[in-house]
Amino acid sequence: MNEVLRIRSPIDEATIAKLRAGDQALITGVVYTARDAAHKRLIAALEKGEKLPFAPGGQTIYYVGPSPAPPGRVIGSAGPTTSGRMDGYTPRLLAVGLRAMIGKGSRSQEVKDALKKYRAVYLAATGGAGALIARCVKKVDPVAYADLGPEAIVRLEVEDLPVTVVNDIYGGDAYLEGRAKYERPTSR
Repeated sequence: MNEVLRIRSPIDEATIAKLRAGDQALITGVVYTARDAAHKRLIAALEKGEKLPFAPGGQTIYYVGPSPAPPGRVIGSAGPTTSGRMDGYTPRLLAVGLRAMIGKGSRSQEVKDALKKYRAVYLAATGGAGALIARCVKKVDPVAYADLGPEAIVRLEVEDLPVTVVNDIYGGDAYLEGRAKYERPTSR
């Protein structure tokens, strides 16, 4: 097994260049939460020429709608949501400097092409492990769109958040490559 890589977020371009599909990594630093409704507002702001509620350059967005924090914790369960729902918004955010996204599930070809073009990566967190992932969150600060409840944009400070690189800047796709390893040839 390969070594687990350590990533600091915001992520610099040199780090992105080292990441390959299938790599295991631990992220420490700042990660922003955003789901469908927040993405829709971010794109609307860009289309109007408005400033975004956070500077996207080098940043990571985690597709999560965390549950309320139980006593003694900074956040409730924080598992990833299905990334495909953000595919229509992702290329535009990558164009303004977003460096990484964390979610679960495959991405569209348009997103994969944009990852290569804008030199960014798509990372997967383990679905169903929201309570464990929440332990990696050390601080939570509201940023924007509080009216969206759990879909608001929140700034998380994380330590050793475990992820797998799914799509890299070289066109690698851990899901396709993994599936190909175990597929049996069909006989005619």
